[in-house]
Amino acid sequence: MKKVITFPWFFLAFSMLLLQCVPSGKEETAPPNILFAIADDASFPHMGAYGCTWVKTPAFDRVSAQGLLFNNAYTPNAKCAPSRACIITGRNSWQLEEAANHVPFFPVKFKSYAEVLAQNGYHVGYTAKGWAPGVANNPDGTPRQLTGKAYNSFTTTPPAAYISPNDYAANFEDFLRQKPAGQPFCFWYGSTEPHRAYKYGAGLEKGKKSIDEIGTVPAFWPDNDTVRTDMLDYAFEIEYFDQHLMRMLDILDKAGELENTIVVVTSDNGMPFPRVKGNSYEYSNHMPLAIMWKKGIKNPGRKIDDLVSFIDFAPTWFDVAGIDPLAVGMPPMQGMSLTDIFSSENSGVVTGYRDHLLLGQERHDVGRPDDVGYPIRGIVKDGFLLIKNYEPDRWPACNPETGYLNADGSPTKTVLINGRFDEIIHENWQQSFGRRPQEELYNLQDDPECLNNLAGLVEYSERKSAMLSQMETELTAQNDPRMLGNGHIFDEYLYSGEDVRDFYNRYMAGEKLNAGWVNETDFDARPEKALE
Repeated sequence: MKKVITFPWFFLAFSMLLLQCVPSGKEETAPPNILFAIADDASFPHMGAYGCTWVKTPAFDRVSAQGLLFNNAYTPNAKCAPSRACIITGRNSWQLEEAANHVPFFPVKFKSYAEVLAQNGYHVGYTAKGWAPGVANNPDGTPRQLTGKAYNSFTTTPPAAYISPNDYAANFEDFLRQKPAGQPFCFWYGSTEPHRAYKYGAGLEKGKKSIDEIGTVPAFWPDNDTVRTDMLDYAFEIEYFDQHLMRMLDILDKAGELENTIVVVTSDNGMPFPRVKGNSYEYSNHMPLAIMWKKGIKNPGRKIDDLVSFIDFAPTWFDVAGIDPLAVGMPPMQGMSLTDIFSSENSGVVTGYRDHLLLGQERHDVGRPDDVGYPIRGIVKDGFLLIKNYEPDRWPACNPETGYLNADGSPTKTVLINGRFDEIIHENWQQSFGRRPQEELYNLQDDPECLNNLAGLVEYSERKSAMLSQMETELTAQNDPRMLGNGHIFDEYLYSGEDVRDFYNRYMAGEKLNAGWVNETDFDARPEKALE
């Protein structure tokens, strides 16, 4: 493992002051800026640099061409709040108490990298969606700035309904105007695209796309015009995210700041479609990632095959900023700095120790009795994904009678629910919403859609046992309550959204509730019929 040597910020500042006083011809070394651009619900490989032709992303492609393109980047937990919690803390979600869940009360004890950078000389801010959704307060009840100060004053007319009116790039420019001269910055561009809802047909009408552009539809959905149109609407919103990123790159270039800015482009979790977002499959956790740093990345244009995790971002920022995270009150981070990849000149597998990573989830959205979750842990290694479902008797996407609340409402979801009694579509319904076995094993190279479960085959028993043993050994070392017999604690943490807390019990008792993120037609009053 690469050893990272860090030192306090005041020492860095003092050293820089001394350098300013020495009349040498050498260039001063300034801490890098950080622009973290995160789409909301975009899957790998839906960026142009990965060869996707029906999504046009020139800004992402520019960052990858002038920096690094990561082929194997994963979020530990494929839902907005827990994924973002992993990013800002450098810890896996099962190490974050309440923050392992979606819509939680964020624990006071866990600092974010933005809070630390703000206390150590950085100008820090964000626009639109930072860490969310949930409640994050200081001990005195005042709101915390987990991703910095909000910059949301500037608006624009979006190209289609349901796209945010936030002028992301203009707000970034406003942030830079307010930056003190000579101070490094850290900015979080939190687009709300391609999160649902979508204007149906916007990709066709506004984006001038064609359903024939999509080469293949994932086999776990029906291949029809409705699903393809839904996918193009998703693509249209990714492209809108990318357009603002391009404006931000141009703003930095014009300001002379691009050279020493680390630009990171990724997403928080997979696309908001059934069997993807809120699950633990390949399309759920495998994320697009490109990183550019003109001044600090050697041999740009490389493609990186190392397995990297979202928990690696925070350690990287502290490394390049010269901050000792333990000395400033950060709990120990599980992630590892990416600077060894930055400083290498090699493509492919750069390090020898990034050969596996862990995934998992607890409660995402409510919709089961007593607000219990769907606990999963997984490991990716040697091109295989092993998943263990710890409560396989529960419904993975939440209960049918309360609308499968862990799957956003969408035309694709409607096709699956309406066709669940159809002989052909029923299999797709089962893949997205039906109960699952306790163990799942997939060959990601041959089966990236994770449809051919190898867990029960004798020829894979040795591999499965070895992966399961490694996974649970490492989780135990990380004090995962699920491994220590205390997994029930995740079900007992309160969902911070009072309006829908205890949704299942209240709904079944006759209370009229509006989930907001699903359609009324998603509620399946006859789940037993769907099992026939």
